[in-house]
Amino acid sequence: MPHRPLGRAQSSPATASIKGAPMGEVPIKHLFTTGLVYDTFMLKHQCMCGNTHIHPEHAGRIQSVWSRLQETGLLGRCERIRGRKATLDEIQTVHSEYHTLLYGTSPLNRQKLDSKKLLGPISQKMYAVLPCGGIGVDSDTVWNEMHSSGAVRMAVGCVIELAFKVAAGELKNGFAVVRPPGHHAEESTAMGFCFFNSVAITAKLLQQKLGVSKILIVDWDIHHGNGTQQAFYNDPNVLYISMHRYDDGNFFPGSGAPEEVGVGPGVGFNTNIAWTGGVEPPMGDVEYLTAFRTVVMPIANEFSPDVVLVSAGFDAVEGHQSPLGGYNVTAKCFSHLTKQLMKLAGGRVVLALEGGHDLTAICDASESCVAALLGDELDPLPQAVLQQKPCPKAAASLERVIEIQSKHWSSLQRLAPTVGQSLMDAQRREKDEADTVTAMASLTVDTEQAAASTVSTETSRSTEEPMEEEPVL
Repeated sequence: MPHRPLGRAQSSPATASIKGAPMGEVPIKHLFTTGLVYDTFMLKHQCMCGNTHIHPEHAGRIQSVWSRLQETGLLGRCERIRGRKATLDEIQTVHSEYHTLLYGTSPLNRQKLDSKKLLGPISQKMYAVLPCGGIGVDSDTVWNEMHSSGAVRMAVGCVIELAFKVAAGELKNGFAVVRPPGHHAEESTAMGFCFFNSVAITAKLLQQKLGVSKILIVDWDIHHGNGTQQAFYNDPNVLYISMHRYDDGNFFPGSGAPEEVGVGPGVGFNTNIAWTGGVEPPMGDVEYLTAFRTVVMPIANEFSPDVVLVSAGFDAVEGHQSPLGGYNVTAKCFSHLTKQLMKLAGGRVVLALEGGHDLTAICDASESCVAALLGDELDPLPQAVLQQKPCPKAAASLERVIEIQSKHWSSLQRLAPTVGQSLMDAQRREKDEADTVTAMASLTVDTEQAAASTVSTETSRSTEEPMEEEPVL
C-alpha cells in the first residue's frame, strides 16, 4: 500500500482503520510510523571469560545504540515493537536441522526435545578453547552454553517481527537493534560472530508466510554476506546486492567476487560491488554514493521490490581499523543511502544491525539512519563530496561490476560512462539529458498540434466553401 504523510491530528481517534492493507484492517495510529525493536535478552550472549574489551562483538554495542536513540528523542517518536525468540522451525528455513539444534538449544531446553532429534554429537559440541579462557566456534565467534542460544534466537525473532509488521502495512519502516549479527552464518556453519542469519530467515518467511513476491536485500556491511548470498543464490525472487571490501579475495570472508552472479534461475539476482585496492586511499562517501547512483539504485528500480531488507553493518564507518574495517565512510552518508532506498517498495524498508564495533561510529550511524526513516530533513552533502570524483580503484571496481551485470540489467548500460564523474557532474548530465528529452517531447507535441491544426483548417475550409450549382438542363 503506498505510504503518505500522517494526516490526522493528535486528538483524532486512533482506532480508525484503513481498508485495503495487505493484512486487512490496520489501525491508523501504527501506520506511517517507524518501528524499533530491541530486547535485553540479547545482552546475555557474552564470552564466559567476562572480558568485553578483548571481544569486539559485545553487549555494549546494542546497549549504546539503544541509549543513543533514547537520548536524542528518536526512540520516543517511534513505535517500539516487542521482540520474541524465533522458533526452531523458522530457523530451519535457512539452516540445517543439525545446525539449528546445535546453536538453538541450551542444556535446559534440550532435555525437552525428542531424543531422536539429538543426533548424538549435539551433546558433545566441538568448541575451541580460547586464549581468554572462554570457548567459541573460533576466536571471534564466542559461545556461552547457558545463554547464547536464547540470545541468537531472540535476534532472529526481533527482525522477523519488525519486518512482518512493515510488510503488512502496520508500520512504515523500521530499524532492528539486534546482536549477534547474522549475515556470515551459512546453512551449516557459524562464523564471523554469526550463528543464525536473521535477514535471510526473515526473507524466507516473508516469502512463505506473507507471500511477498520480490525482496531486495542490500548489505552494506564492510564484509561480504556470504551466508545471505548462499541462501538465495538460485532464487530470482530475492535480489541480493552487497557492497563490501574484497581486495581480490584477501579480505574476510574472501567471498563476494563480482563474477558471483547466481546460478540457475537466480543468475543475475546476485550483485557484488567488490571494492578492491586496499585502503590507499580508503573508500569513503564519494565511492559509496557513486555505487548507489550507478549500480544499486538502477538495478533496484528495475527489479522493483515489494520489501527492502538491509543488512546494516556500520564497520565501513570511519573509526574501524583493519581487519574490522579500514574505510572512511561517514555516519551521515548512510542516512542518505537509507533515504534513497526509501523510494523503493512504497517505503517498506527494514534495517537490521549487523557489524560495526566502534561504539561512537555505530551510534552515530544508527541515529542518522533512524532519523532518515522518520523522514527528518537530512544535512546536505558537503560541497567537497559533491565535487570529488571517486578514486580510480573504486571506478575500476564499479566498471567491472557494470560490465558483468549489464548483461542482466539494461539500466546499467547508460550509466557506465559516468562512473568516473563527480556527483555534481553526474547530476548536471542527468539534468541536461532530462531537459533534452523534455524539449524533444515538447517539439513532437508542437509538430503534432501544428499538423492537426492544418488538417482542421483545411477541413473547415472545405465545409465552408459554397457548392457549385449544377446547371439546369
